[in-house]
Amino acid sequence: MPTIEITKEFAFEMAHQLDHYDGLCRNLHGHSYRLGVTLGGQPNTTPGAPDEGMVMDFGKLKRIVGDEIIEPLDHAVMLQQGSAAAEPLRALGNKIALVSYRPTCENMVADFARRIAARLPQGVSLRRVRLWETATSFADAKF
Repeated sequence: MPTIEITKEFAFEMAHQLDHYDGLCRNLHGHSYRLGVTLGGQPNTTPGAPDEGMVMDFGKLKRIVGDEIIEPLDHAVMLQQGSAAAEPLRALGNKIALVSYRPTCENMVADFARRIAARLPQGVSLRRVRLWETATSFADAKF
């Protein structure tokens, strides 16, 4: 049987800021992010199994992405650790997500891929994570 790929898309709202950047993204700003997650594997062939015929239940993938990405980041402000903006924004009641990297689309998609891959069941592989920062701009992590 050929390897089958499945993809699920997600959406969330998040702000970020690129400290020391020489363009507009040095300002605190937000995006309507879209995240596509593609997995590969063999469908389960166990007769009568709840996931018979599936590479992975889309609901299980939704829970993984919800736990790792959507819940902690939706309507948050993502900042690099050490950002001077973090504490004043937190003091105003904002949801802050501090990361060890500069929060570019490229760095985020690599981080998200790592988080998702760590939670996948045996026999299911991460093939691609695509993060749209705008309707016309995205970054891919491919495996």
